[in-house]
Amino acid sequence: MAFDRKLMEILACPVCKGKLDYKQEQKELWCNFDRLAYEIKNDIPVLLESEARRISEEERT
Repeated sequence: MAFDRKLMEILACPVCKGKLDYKQEQKELWCNFDRLAYEIKNDIPVLLESEARRISEEERT
């Protein structure tokens, strides 16, 4: 089963409440404002700031 893209309409960054972008290859949701990436495990987004990783400048380009 794949990640449900319809969820994108209601999901928001837990830090800034902004829009998240789905990165299919990385299986992550990205907040470009906070530069945080949230992993998707077993088709469930892990929207915890403590579990997020920083997005590098190289990745953003």
